[in-house]
This record gives sequence, structure tokens and C-alpha cells, in this order.
Amino acid sequence: MTHIPRGTAADAPWAVKITPESAGWTYAGLRVVDLSGGSVEFTTGDEEMLVLPLSGSCEVTADGLRLPLAGRTSVFDSVTDFAYLPIRTSARITGTGRFALPAARATRRFPIRYGPAHEVPVEVRGAGQASRQVNNFCAPDAFDCDKLVAVEVLTPGGNWSSYPPHKHDTASEHEAVLEEIYYFEGGPGYQRVYGTHDTLAEVSGGDVVLVPHGY
Repeated sequence: MTHIPRGTAADAPWAVKITPESAGWTYAGLRVVDLSGGSVEFTTGDEEMLVLPLSGSCEVTADGLRLPLAGRTSVFDSVTDFAYLPIRTSARITGTGRFALPAARATRRFPIRYGPAHEVPVEVRGAGQASRQVNNFCAPDAFDCDKLVAVEVLTPGGNWSSYPPHKHDTASEHEAVLEEIYYFEGGPGYQRVYGTHDTLAEVSGGDVVLVPHGY
């Protein structure tokens, strides 16, 4: 597990920029950008991405298409709509707010798409102090893409997420290999990962945690 405190993965104009190379693995990446009525332009290269409003609204322009995103006040307010950008796409985001761009290196090119908020599957997992809400924006059985998996977990104050302990580092009938990036809004909170190493980190809004292996 690698804890990346807020600001230490910044690379202007991105407040957070995690690439497969900087993470030391093969597929997963993340960008976060704060806009105040301005724009950011970028290309996806060999990565497929979502444009996911954390707060505020925006318009995504990509390959001549315009996708207005209504967004939301905050991650704790409601589920948001989003845009999907495939590999080899030139795009621009214009708006006001904070926007996350989860990414994964891919080979197949899917169409640019708009994801309506009302079509995002929402479920409650666990019970008692291990209960949490999961918004499945880009889960394997919810949205068709090549490699990307992107979900949002809302954990009530005092509760624990990801219980019971599990891991995603061995390919088997009951386990998928995943490179996991946790980006936090709110807090403070604690994240513990154990296995080959036992690490406990205090995390706050804007922090990132990379989990290549372990429970």
C-alpha cells in the first residue's frame, strides 16, 4: 500500500495525476482537476477514462461531440451523470467544480458515451457498522468498456468499508486481479492494508491510496 497525501501527486493543471508508470503497475490511473469556469484539454492516449463530477457541473467536448454533465453539489449529495472517453480521444472539460478522471490502459476502442445518473446501479453492501452505499458507475456488469472499473463508496461516519477483508491480487475462480486506487473526499479516516506488509494510514480529502496487493 502507498499513501499519497493531498498535493503530492499534483502535476498542473491536475490536482492529482497518477499514471500506471508512477504507480508502478500496468493499467490503472487517476486524474483530478479543479476548474473555476475554465477549461482543461487533454488526450486519452492508450487509456480509457471517465469524466466524473465530484462537485459542480461541466461540458465535455470530445471528437466533435458535446456532452453536458449536470453533476452534483458534492459526492454526498447524489449520484452523478458522467462521460466515457475511449482510447485515442482528444477532449476538453469546461465548467466549475472538481472532476475525477479514473483511467485504465486499454486496447479496444469503444464509443464516446454519456452515462445518465438514473442508470447508475446503486446498492447497499454489508450491515451494521460495515454498511456502505456503492455507486457502480463503471462496474463490469453495469457499463461496457475494455479494462476500466470505477465505483464510488459512501461510508457513514463511524462505519467501516470493504468488510469482510478481501483482496484482488491473485487470479482464481473467486478472485479477480485488480490494481486499486482509492481517492478520498471528506474524512479524516483510516485505511489499513495487510498481507505481505501491514500498513495503517490516516487519510483525508484529496488523499490517494494505491493498493497493488493485500487485504
